[in-house]
Order: sequence, then C-alpha cells, then structure tokens
Amino acid sequence: MTPDRTARELLPDAVVQVLDEFRRSFKLDIHLWHPRDGESFFRLYPSGANETEPRHDSILLEVPTRHGTELVLEVRDGAGGPQEAAANALRTSLEQLYEYSEEIRFFTYEVSERYEEINLLYSISETLGSLLELQDATRLILSEVCDVMGARRGSLWVHRSPEDRLHLVASVGEDGLDGPLAADDSTAVTSRVFREGRPLILSGESFGSLQQEKAESPVLGDSVLSVPIRYTPPTGDPKTVGVINLIGRRRGGRFTASDQKLLAAIASQVGAALENNRLIRESLERERVTREMELAHNLQMKLLPALDTFDTEALAARVEPAESVGGDFYHVLRLSSGRMGVMIGDVSSHGFPAALIMALSLSAATIYASEQQSPAQVLNGMGEALSDELESTEMYLTLFYAVVDPERGQMVYANAGHPHAFLLSGDGSRTRLPALDPPMGIAAAGEYHERVIPWDSGSDLLLLFTDGLSDTLVPGSRRQGEDRLLDEVHRLRGCAARDIVEALFNIEHVAADGGVREEADDRTALIFKG
Repeated sequence: MTPDRTARELLPDAVVQVLDEFRRSFKLDIHLWHPRDGESFFRLYPSGANETEPRHDSILLEVPTRHGTELVLEVRDGAGGPQEAAANALRTSLEQLYEYSEEIRFFTYEVSERYEEINLLYSISETLGSLLELQDATRLILSEVCDVMGARRGSLWVHRSPEDRLHLVASVGEDGLDGPLAADDSTAVTSRVFREGRPLILSGESFGSLQQEKAESPVLGDSVLSVPIRYTPPTGDPKTVGVINLIGRRRGGRFTASDQKLLAAIASQVGAALENNRLIRESLERERVTREMELAHNLQMKLLPALDTFDTEALAARVEPAESVGGDFYHVLRLSSGRMGVMIGDVSSHGFPAALIMALSLSAATIYASEQQSPAQVLNGMGEALSDELESTEMYLTLFYAVVDPERGQMVYANAGHPHAFLLSGDGSRTRLPALDPPMGIAAAGEYHERVIPWDSGSDLLLLFTDGLSDTLVPGSRRQGEDRLLDEVHRLRGCAARDIVEALFNIEHVAADGGVREEADDRTALIFKG
C-alpha cells in the first residue's frame, strides 16, 4: 500500500477536523502515525513534516480500526495532567470516528453495489424492450451481467420442447461447450439445474461427476453459478424454459448468495422475454399459415369451373371445404351437339392431401372429357391417370359423371362409388343413380361401366351432393339426412338452381344434444335442370 493511498484511506476528513479542533482548543501538539512494518512509521497527521517516527517521551496511544490496522496517536509535551486526559479523550473519539467511517464506507459500498444491480436490471429491461433480435439481446444482456458480476464466462441456454434439448443461444468470454444438451443428461450441470428448477453454486473442486465436457468445466478453484430461467404464466404453475451459467470470477473467490439472488432476478426477466418471444413467433407462424391457407383456398376455388357463363336458372354448384382446402369438387363441361357434362367427386379425407388429388382429378377430367364421348371412357382415363397418386397416398375417390343430351332425351352416366346422385322427375318421383363400379383407388384400375336413362329437359332435375352435406343433418341416421335434402329440393324445384343450392347449404346440422353441429367434412352440391 502506498503512503498516498494509506493517507486517503486512513485519514478521513472527519478525523482531520477532530484533530484540528483538539489542536486549537487544547493547544496540543498532535501527531497521528501509521506503522508500515515492525520498524518504520508513516505520519498521517499533520502533513508536511520530515520526521519518520514518534518521540519516545511523548504520550503514545494505540487507536484500533475495524480492518485491523492500529494507528498511533502521539501527544507531545503532555505527560500527566489535563493534556493526558485530553489525549485519552481524543483517542476515544478517534476510535469511534474510525468505527463510523468504516460503517459509512461499508454502506457506501453496499449502496454502490445495489445501484449497479438496479442499473443492470433497468438496462436489461430496456434491452428486452428494444427491437433487437432475441439472440442479440441475450448476448448483450449476458455481456453486461458478466461485467457487473465479474464472471469470466457466461452462457445462456434455452429449452426446446419438441426435441427435449437445451440449446446455447448466447455466450460471452472464454470458449466453452456449445451444445446442444439433452435435458435428461445426468452429467451436465446445466441439465440438472433445468430439471430440478433450482440454482446451484459450485466450485471446480466440487464438480465431481457433474462435469459436462472438458471445454465447459471450470478450472480448479473456479466458482460456478447456474440459475434456472423461469417463467410464470398469468394462470398456471411456473415453468423452467432455460438456464443461465456464470463460470469463474475474474478477481477470484466464490459466487455468493447475493449474486445468486441478482442472477435469479435477471433470469426471471429473461424468462418472460423468452416466453413472449415464443408466443410472438407462434403468432407470426399462425398468421403465415393462415395467409397461406387463405391463398391455397382461393387458388383451389379458382380451379373449379366458373359458373357465371352458364344459365344459373338451370345450373348451380357450390363447394365448402371443412378446412381451408379440401377434396370435394364439381366439374361442368359444354360438349358438342348441345350436350352437357356434369361431374362431382369426393376424395377421402380432407385438407392438403385431398386437395392435391382434387386438383389432379379436375385436370384429368378436363383432358379426358374433351377427348372421349363416353362417360365410362372418361372414368377409365382418369383412373389410369390417378392410380399412382391414389396408391401412394392411400386415398380413394368417389366420382359421378353424366352426359346429358337434351336433343336425344337421354342421360348417360358412370358412377364410381358415389352414393349421392339422384334424378328427380316432374311427377315427383326420386330415382337414385346407383354406383356401377367401386371408387377409384379401392381396387385396381379397370373398365368402368355406364348406364343410359331417359331425360326430360322440361321437368327432370339432377341432384348431386357429397356426404358432408347430408350425413350429419339428422343425428344417428344418414338416410334421414339424405331424405331431408331431397325433400328440400322437391319443395324448391320450381326455383332457380342457384336458389336451391343456397337453401341446401343453409339447412342447420343438428347435433345429438340438440345444438348446432360444426361442419366436419367438405360439403358440395350441384343442381342441373336443362
């Protein structure tokens, strides 16, 4: 310790003021000495003199201080009498002054430490509230934490649930383990702290079997502080989402309970930020998926033939997927000699796989209907074209295709397993147009069949729909749901085709408990009166 530094630390202003006051009031020749070693002294008060030690004929009194240094108070030419009493009083005053000074210094240090901690927490709040990417923010936070707490290395790990592993998202200081770590790793301190959800303070000697890898292990004598990153949701129990590690102190020594408390407060802030970041990412992902699903829905609807070029009094159709996209579809084609091709299809299941088959089916139908006159030949061509996709996706397709020829007064149809095709005649009779072959994809592609029936263009009506529209209309009875649709069409058969389709989609699906049932399958209907 240098003399100047000793003077600054061992001669506070309050001590100088008391010495000056005693000097003036009692006319005392006062000196205060600091013994530097066993043989020499350094004079603290008064300054400027050249003497190197107290006189042996003076009053010499030891003044203890809290940190163990004993100063020597010298009062010259004052042996006995009032001067000796004043010297003893001065010694007592100095002892108390040094006690108070030490307490002030201690509390000043504590306030300074708490200020640094508060300032750190405030800085972290600002960082987490900024527009920085989370990885940049966590690295900046970790750097500030290591600076304030004097750590040589810091690392921040985040748990990812799908794989149940801890991933390093930020690190500062010396090189170390970069993971990932299995959450159930019994040899990793980080994994243990994550699993148990409680902090650990360890030293290099006490690591034992809890060493991660050589690159992450502290050297002998290092202190390690590992704290779980916790998040407490508005409702529910707290959960651990990661771990913060501090390894080694730049000035030596162990991390303390106070360090642990501060790091736990920081980890709590980081935990809330990590959870908020996760929720934001999930929200953005949901928005992205929603936009993509909306785009896919719009694209699929555009694949269906536009009906605004047809007479909506005589022809109308509508598709409503259960999800954004589905496997139901319809097709209408103007053919030569005034004929009309009408098709409906229902791919098993729904969603994107079904939508893919639906798009391929529409494309194949357009190609083969333009090349072939016979409905059976059209289905034969479609079966060949779709067989590989249906086999690889393990899906099947029910399909009804009819060619209506008003001039000949006939309708020729082929039906590959589609159960909901009806002819409603002018006399009120209802005729089911039964399946002539199994659905595509159920059996190996083969020869499809067709049937010819009379068609009265003045009064006959062709009704095609998928089971999503009928099966849930009456709980526990598919047949009654089908009859309910037929009754509605019979009641409105004098109306325009578009109005009949609209009415069919407005029938409420009643649940078994009497409530309104959510739609669980794609719904499609087509009405043709030509």
